Amino acid sequence: MLSWLGNGFHGDMAYMAAHGLKRARPDELVPGTVTVLTARMDYLTTGISPQWQQIEFARLDRAQEAIVSMYARGRDYHKVLRQRLHKLAERIRGEVGPLGFRVFTDSAPVLEAELAVRSGMGWRGKHTLVLDREAGSMFFLGEIFLDMHLRESAPVSSHCGSCNACIDVCPTRAIVAPYQLDARRCISYLTIEHDGAIPIALRPLMGNRIYGCDDCQLICPWNKFAKRTALADFDPRSGLVGAQLVTLFAWSEAQFLQYTEGSAIRRIGHERWLRNLAVALGNALCSIFDPCIEQALQERANHPSALVREHVAWALGYHRNRDPV
Repeated sequence: MLSWLGNGFHGDMAYMAAHGLKRARPDELVPGTVTVLTARMDYLTTGISPQWQQIEFARLDRAQEAIVSMYARGRDYHKVLRQRLHKLAERIRGEVGPLGFRVFTDSAPVLEAELAVRSGMGWRGKHTLVLDREAGSMFFLGEIFLDMHLRESAPVSSHCGSCNACIDVCPTRAIVAPYQLDARRCISYLTIEHDGAIPIALRPLMGNRIYGCDDCQLICPWNKFAKRTALADFDPRSGLVGAQLVTLFAWSEAQFLQYTEGSAIRRIGHERWLRNLAVALGNALCSIFDPCIEQALQERANHPSALVREHVAWALGYHRNRDPV
């Protein structure tokens, strides 16, 4: 962790470094903690095709189609998992009596993946995500910090072997070495966590991905075993999957807030939403010229946000020059 931070691989995510070693010491984050109970919640929906990996890869060839990472197509997982973890903790309290606890899911300085690995939930894949032989990696992680002792579970061995599929498929080469991710190059980081201008050299590599990237998970052989969830919360929202870039780019801020209510997407805000779409539209124009795309970009050319204006100008210039401007 310290080496990763020292290399600057966390990019603009200052909160990763702000809490220091507290991330590795649960009892400092929540005084009195003696056990961390880890949990997993699958998010592939029951109606998804058995060929879902091939179907998702095929979206990359449809340049005018907007791609949102699969985990973000339904309800915000933070809310769903947190509520369920709290109910679980209350049930434990009902069985054992007085109990101090606190639940987390990607919401505090918690080393979730490391805790999951140490608890035997899986191993750390070369893409740095947690992998399980019977469930792949298409799941969310959560934790309950407890002030009671539980029997410690044993970790499992790694099963990536000589496979480097996730490293080879990464469009921006963000996986700089096995088990090492440079977030500054990761499309998920660039489209979600990063709040400034996207580096020009990386824009053409983003294709039509506007919120997150699933490539390293789509290619992973272990995800043929990914589990389905019975929860309707993660069913894709109508109008999001398969949506055209120009349609989403036309959303006003009010529409963006309306259509992303209760979704993890809302956290990036309308400005970054337009920034991401502008890049995707610029890439689309280089694949297939469509006057509707150029017109959509022109209509945002004088947007109040300098960030949006710059990315729109790049998109139009990239199309015309075939090289980043």
